[in-house]
Amino acid sequence: MALTRNMKGALFMACAMAGFTINDALAKSVTQMASVGQIMFIRGALATLLIYIVARRAGAGMSLHVLKDPLILTRVMCEILGSITYLTALSLIPLANAASILQSLPLAVTLGAAVFLREPVGWRRWMAILVGFVGVMIIIRPGVEGFTLSALYVLGSVFFAATRDLVTTRINITTPTIIVTLLTAAGNSFAGLLLIPVQGGWQPVSLSMFAVLLLAAVMLFIGYQTVILAMRTGEISFIAPFRYSSMLWAIGLGIIVFQDWPEPIMLLGMAIVMLSGLYTFHRERQRKVIVEA
Repeated sequence: MALTRNMKGALFMACAMAGFTINDALAKSVTQMASVGQIMFIRGALATLLIYIVARRAGAGMSLHVLKDPLILTRVMCEILGSITYLTALSLIPLANAASILQSLPLAVTLGAAVFLREPVGWRRWMAILVGFVGVMIIIRPGVEGFTLSALYVLGSVFFAATRDLVTTRINITTPTIIVTLLTAAGNSFAGLLLIPVQGGWQPVSLSMFAVLLLAAVMLFIGYQTVILAMRTGEISFIAPFRYSSMLWAIGLGIIVFQDWPEPIMLLGMAIVMLSGLYTFHRERQRKVIVEA
């Protein structure tokens, strides 16, 4: 059976979530041995080398002309800031907690599309967005002292990731995906290099740590490539729900690797966020059916 563009996009998104979440777990496992900047630099450099080899073998053009595209530069910058904030959060809180807050990303994308791109959003989807962010508050559970710094880091990563996704859908379709991936990885590596002196300087890298970051780079490459393919292949309203597959990976890896069992209140908040997102996608598809009819 031939796959439709939406089905292909959904498969790409599922692969991307697996790649990103495994990468997150690997990166978190070395956050006590190296700074965020050093992790970004080593992982990004390895990913850049891997992507460059694949791009050359695929015959992709390496013209620097794409650097003149403000959309690509904006996407790279958002990816850099998202990586810094999310990796910092991972060094402070359990993987499943960070990943569950990140599940508000589709709601943030819908919100951004409505506010900045003037896409129509009915009252039902506005309510779903509001309920979804209530779920985020349940996960964060701010006390009288207000938000913890780690929660703010994750929320910052949601903002940058939502901006990245909105920009990705508007990059010229003729721009090779592999080139966008290459620039993203190279930008992350360079940003990490700049951060190393600020975060205490270079720390010794053991063979085991290098192996972990090499595997993380491979997973990051898979995530970068397939999420861009997903956003450029299928309809966002169809493929976005498959982002939630990352929670299965995050919870499983959190338990197996870090012995972090999710608390019931966190699972409740996560369920609210996911159901709100799924309802938003459902309403978006209904709206498109009505418009096309």
